[in-house]
Amino acid sequence: MLQISENAAHLIQKMTAKNAIPDGGLRIGVKAGGCSGLSYTFAWEPAPRDGDHVYEGPSGSKVFVDPKSHRFIDGTTLDYDTSLVSKGFIFNNPNAKASCGCGTSFSV
Repeated sequence: MLQISENAAHLIQKMTAKNAIPDGGLRIGVKAGGCSGLSYTFAWEPAPRDGDHVYEGPSGSKVFVDPKSHRFIDGTTLDYDTSLVSKGFIFNNPNAKASCGCGTSFSV
């Protein structure tokens, strides 16, 4: 399960429209690397791939997660910080044992 906040949903809708993929969504993945061992990856895509977990949030926003990444992301709440100082996605990931200061790298 992946929860999508109102702020994250708003940005996803805005960016899919801007990228001319109104039925698309945000792909989130996990790869080895980053200062804490694993890091999140992002891409705007027009449709899910075969086998993807597809999560729908407010206003029809969509997030696509591949099966390998899903085990690291399951249970996460995706938010978006709109402050002037640090705009960006925020992962409230219960699987993360530690994370770096920038919030895009974590360990399990």
